[in-house]
Amino acid sequence: MSIKSVSFNRKTLNGSISVPGDKSISHRAVMFGSLAKGKTTITNFLAGEDCLSTIAAFEAMGVKITRNNQTVVVESAGASELSEPLEPINLGNSGTTARLLMGILSALPYHFTLYGDASLTKRPMDRITNPLREMGAKIDGRENGRFLPIAIRGGKLNPVHYHTPMKSAQVKSGVLLAGLLTDGKTVVEEDTKTRDHTENMLKAFGADLSVEGNSVTVNGNQPLTACDIEVPGDISSAAFFLVAAAITPNSEVKIENVGLNQTRTGIIDVLKLMGVDITVEEKRTIGGEPIGDIIVKSSKPAAATISGDIIPRIIDEIPVIALLATQAEGTTIIKDAEELKFKETDRIESVVNTLQALGAEIEATNDGMIIQGNAKLKGAETNSYGDHRIGMMIAIASLLTEETIELHDDKCIAVSYPNFFEDLDELLQ
Repeated sequence: MSIKSVSFNRKTLNGSISVPGDKSISHRAVMFGSLAKGKTTITNFLAGEDCLSTIAAFEAMGVKITRNNQTVVVESAGASELSEPLEPINLGNSGTTARLLMGILSALPYHFTLYGDASLTKRPMDRITNPLREMGAKIDGRENGRFLPIAIRGGKLNPVHYHTPMKSAQVKSGVLLAGLLTDGKTVVEEDTKTRDHTENMLKAFGADLSVEGNSVTVNGNQPLTACDIEVPGDISSAAFFLVAAAITPNSEVKIENVGLNQTRTGIIDVLKLMGVDITVEEKRTIGGEPIGDIIVKSSKPAAATISGDIIPRIIDEIPVIALLATQAEGTTIIKDAEELKFKETDRIESVVNTLQALGAEIEATNDGMIIQGNAKLKGAETNSYGDHRIGMMIAIASLLTEETIELHDDKCIAVSYPNFFEDLDELLQ
């Protein structure tokens, strides 16, 4: 396990950077390009480990995929021409690959075995296997398909009208993709609208899909047509630098060409709610995804209560929001965030344990955390728990400590942000 010493105290952050391509969109671009007939060119692709797992999965099914840095070309004859893989498919650490892929594979006439790393093997998959079984999918695995490894005997499915019991774009997307390859109309309803990259991109690939409120309907057995996709910068990655600028004196940071999809901009709303000096400049829209620049200046944040419908829009940013709250005036409460328990790690537990070790006054609740502000953070020995977002949160926390922080397993950051430390160094002054 790698150990990295991080210490950036008394530094300011100034300048402009572009963060890597959006992870969610990069996954979907490869998947939909593999299901479509023709050549799909993807630019600003996130070449992180999770997205590379998606590429490897479709290469195992006969899709020709070539990559040159951040440009990926997918050449496919369409979903009907995918082939049965010769070996089990390794999903690495990628929950997105696992849950969306299961929807696709369940409707193909082949046998598949899926497995992942130690972290992914602990993450619940019954949230997607249950609705797929309602459609007639034949799935088995540990604890009756609750955990990987999982085996799928794909075949003809039936359409479904499914109401998601949890706030999960992965579950919604997995069911919609199964419906795309199934006769009839499949409907997915949510109580709270989750990120809608699947809906936007399916339309860009020519799918007959309609959205009404929190309900999405897809017509089955329709071909997709290849198209080119420009991936915007990932706002979840940008969030770490936005918070870093806000909590570091005399700082001003501009993140260029960031995705501004309204289902993902909860971090902007939270920063505004907490009094951070933030400016958003929307520039263009590509494939239904708005893109623009975000500028944050040093601020004196105020505490807030963060709950309800905004939670699905910030679920990946909560670790760094918790760090921001340690520097705010007052007590911040984060609740309605039970979904944090089912990420790469239990992020309620890992965030609380990490920030406590760094000197913050923070306590866990069943669905979130309570954070006292104006904390003076200190150096400590920390662990990312194999979670890229915990690792990046720790690195940003080192801007506030006089002592060095020892970060165990910093390599996991490459899952979503391979050049994170290089970009941080570029902004430090």
